[in-house]
Amino acid sequence: MSKKTWIPVRGAQGLNSRQAHADLPEGTYEREVSKEGFFGPAAFLYHRRPPTGWTSFEGPLRPRAFDLNGLNEAAPSPWDAPVVLHNASCEMRFWKLSAPMPALARNADGDQLLFIHAGEGDLFCDYGRIGYVAGDYLYLPRGTMWRLSPSAPTAILTIQATNGHFTLPDKGLLGPHALFDPAMLDTPAMDEAFRAHQAQDGETAVHIKKRGQVSVATYPYNPLDAVGWHGELAPVRINVKDFRPVVSARYHLPPSVHTTFLADRFVVCTFAPRPFETDPGAIKIPFFHNNDDFDEVLFYHAGDFFSRDHIEAGMMTFHPSGFTHGPHPKALKKMLVQDKVATDEYAVMIDTRDPLEVGEGASTVENPAYVDSWKAPT
Repeated sequence: MSKKTWIPVRGAQGLNSRQAHADLPEGTYEREVSKEGFFGPAAFLYHRRPPTGWTSFEGPLRPRAFDLNGLNEAAPSPWDAPVVLHNASCEMRFWKLSAPMPALARNADGDQLLFIHAGEGDLFCDYGRIGYVAGDYLYLPRGTMWRLSPSAPTAILTIQATNGHFTLPDKGLLGPHALFDPAMLDTPAMDEAFRAHQAQDGETAVHIKKRGQVSVATYPYNPLDAVGWHGELAPVRINVKDFRPVVSARYHLPPSVHTTFLADRFVVCTFAPRPFETDPGAIKIPFFHNNDDFDEVLFYHAGDFFSRDHIEAGMMTFHPSGFTHGPHPKALKKMLVQDKVATDEYAVMIDTRDPLEVGEGASTVENPAYVDSWKAPT
């Protein structure tokens, strides 16, 4: 049966709006219940009170928050970095690196994204050298040999597509140049700095991760010794400041419109500064929703995170599927009127089709009071 075959319901009862996310009945709060993230059929319910107005919330479905800034140990290898969240299709780690990697790394488990939260330096790999700064995504195809050489202490969110790969989303009616032009994707160069790195010949270890285990291949020379390449597969770099978000003055767009990379069982989205909606009836904050088919993860990179309270750069929130969530009470006060013309935030969202497990690294830096942050002030 086609995934797009749904029971053909069309109905409405009581007080409601004909347009989602706009013109809410006076004194109500909208909650979206949807299938397949925001790509399937949806219902919109209108409540007299915020749907997150609980007095207590216990059990494994509770929302979680982690201050990854507290993971302070700098590991020389990405495979030594603490695991934050994981499932069979995705693995997230938070890695701090303060000196050049002594060995090369190679991921045989799947494609890899490195999101540079802080720092700057160079990536050396089979294909050449590419510099990095804070806000960069570095995409590494499965099997690439690489090492980072930071010129400033570096903090990285790593996202692995386990036994899979990353692609760009189909931008449909928006056209291929929306969000960012593919011409913005930079590839490594076999430049003078790369040749100087190759000249650092000598015994070199390659730490190869496969099925979560690390093997070490040691060479009597530097195996990053390629003198050329061509083709349609290579590492790429793009910065969050290169993103041009899709916006609407009259409708609050769902987070799926910010999809940046697709994997087989999850998506990676990028939130970048954008104008607020200006239509008087349009809501101007994220809407309450039940995303019952996907776990939702947000990593907060920089700026003022307008829908969240007491969340700072370097933190991560985890909302399991089945959990009704939405803006915090502070943001809810600005549902229809904002005191700024635009958002000022950069964040990375990972939505996974399969439930995530909390890794040992995240459990050591969890804020157990996060579940209470939706409580209205007394």
